Amino acid sequence: MKHVIVTGGAGFIGSHLCEALLEKGYAVTAIDNLCTGSKKNIEKLEQSSSSFNWIEADVSLPLPIDQIRFLDSYGLDGIFHFACPASPVDFEKIPFEILKVDSYGTFHTVELALNYNAKYLLASTSEIYGDPLVHPQKETYFGNVNINGPRACYDETKRFAEALVWSAIQGQGRWNGKSYQPLDGRIVRIFNTYGPRMRLDDGRVVPDFCRLALQGKPLRIYGDGRQTRSFCYVSDLVRGILKLYDSNYRNPVNLGNDQERSILDFAKTVIGLTQSKSEIQNLKPRADDPQKRCPDISRAKETLGWHPEISLEEGLKSSIDYFKSVL
Repeated sequence: MKHVIVTGGAGFIGSHLCEALLEKGYAVTAIDNLCTGSKKNIEKLEQSSSSFNWIEADVSLPLPIDQIRFLDSYGLDGIFHFACPASPVDFEKIPFEILKVDSYGTFHTVELALNYNAKYLLASTSEIYGDPLVHPQKETYFGNVNINGPRACYDETKRFAEALVWSAIQGQGRWNGKSYQPLDGRIVRIFNTYGPRMRLDDGRVVPDFCRLALQGKPLRIYGDGRQTRSFCYVSDLVRGILKLYDSNYRNPVNLGNDQERSILDFAKTVIGLTQSKSEIQNLKPRADDPQKRCPDISRAKETLGWHPEISLEEGLKSSIDYFKSVL
């Protein structure tokens, strides 16, 4: 049996990834400090699978190797580094935790992968493009990021993590003063993803709009609503992540839905699907909020044979059902 580690395994995307890996026959170790993840997201996996192990730990600190019980039995096939708070409300509350997990945490997990000659997949983000001046965003675009802005703790630490992983993939320099074999690494740039297990209070537009619509409260749009996003359902994203992991492709890959929607149109869609009487309320624009966000997924289509399959309406119905159960 092949064994993989998923950092941030109790989080929104991480828990779905753990579930998919178990279904593919892997032994899975999830590591999470529950900073923003939830034990509820992985309770069923713990109860139903002897191939799943959860460790409460902070990957910003030295990894608890002695607690990773599958290492002795199966070794280590790969690491999925998904630990990092990714919500706008977290950027102001816990900026240093965010900076640590994608700096120290990336060093610790890359070192473990090198020690076991394991694969490595870094969860990067569309936020590295900042408020883009190029549309749609290709992987070759260097971005337009404000390093002193309110989102900098997240944007910049992800850019740093990419630089670290890319340097290790290239086999550059010496690792802890020693020569090493180049890292068998991959980098995925994740665009707006949604689905069950999102935090209702995380400030992102999907859970925010769905919660307010279900409660009959006004949907708050920051600005005039003409800014755009591209929403990818979580099962589509996970399928793309696994395709990238199984490939030999090394350059960064965008994964997201290339069907662009304005925030105003999205708000009206949510109101319609929830049959809500909520009104739309326009507020002052947020600082550094990207005006356009849409991936160019040509690379994913050509190299992985991947494209999103779940429509926004289909994915939102499933998400709304989940949010109803939480409320």
